[in-house]
Amino acid sequence: MPIWNPWHGCHKKSAGCLNCYMFRRDSEFDKDSNTVSKTNSFDMILKKKKDGTYKIQNEKDYIYTCMTSDFFIEEADEWRKEIWQMIKQRKDLKFFIITKRIERFYVSLPEDWKDGYENVTICSTCENQKTANERLPILLELPIKHREIIHEPMLEKINIEKYLQSNKIENVTCGGESGPNARICNYEWILDIRNQCLKYNVPFYFKQTGANFIRENKLYKIPRKEQMRQAQKANINIK
Repeated sequence: MPIWNPWHGCHKKSAGCLNCYMFRRDSEFDKDSNTVSKTNSFDMILKKKKDGTYKIQNEKDYIYTCMTSDFFIEEADEWRKEIWQMIKQRKDLKFFIITKRIERFYVSLPEDWKDGYENVTICSTCENQKTANERLPILLELPIKHREIIHEPMLEKINIEKYLQSNKIENVTCGGESGPNARICNYEWILDIRNQCLKYNVPFYFKQTGANFIRENKLYKIPRKEQMRQAQKANINIK
C-alpha cells in the first residue's frame, strides 16, 4: 500500500474521518497537525532513477493519497492544482483519495477533468447517519469515474441503501476507532452494512475492529496490532 503525502496537517479535529489516525501519525514525527504544509514527498511520484525510469513503478495496489491530511483541505487549494497535473501525468498509477470534504471537490479541479480521470478513485468518509446523508448525495452527483464509501470510525448503525442502489458505489469499507479514547464500534453495525452491500451486490471490506469492540453484547478491548487481524478472522468480506 504505497502512501503519498504531498502535504500534512489536518487543521481541524472533528468527530470522525480518520482524524485520530492523522494526528497520531503526525505526533510520531513531532509535527504540528494544526499547520498544513508541503512535505518532502510532494513530487514523489515524478521522481526518476538515473536510467530515466520512475522510482515508483506501476503498482497492483492503489497509491493512497494524503493519508495524514485531507486532499481537499482549504489550505492546499493552490498546491492541489500541481498534484492533479502529476496524477494526470502518471496515468500508469491508480490513486485512492479519502476525504471528509467532498463538498469541496470542484475547488482547483483541472479543466480537462470532464467526467473524471480513469486512474482516480474518490472515497467519502461518513462515520454516522448525519454525515452519510450530507456527503453521499454529493458524492453520487459529482463527475467521478470511481466512487467508494468508508465508515471509519463507524460510530453508529448507518443506512446507505438508497446510495448503494444507484450502482455508482464500487466498494464499502467499515472499521472501528483506534487510540486510547476510542469510541465503541458494534459488530451488529458492521454486519448491517454488509447485508446492505449484499442486497445491492456491492463489494464490502471489514478493515479493523477498533480498540473498543462489541460483539454479542460483550465489550472487547483489542490492542491496535490485533485490530486488523481480528477483522480478517471474521471472514465477512465480499469481493
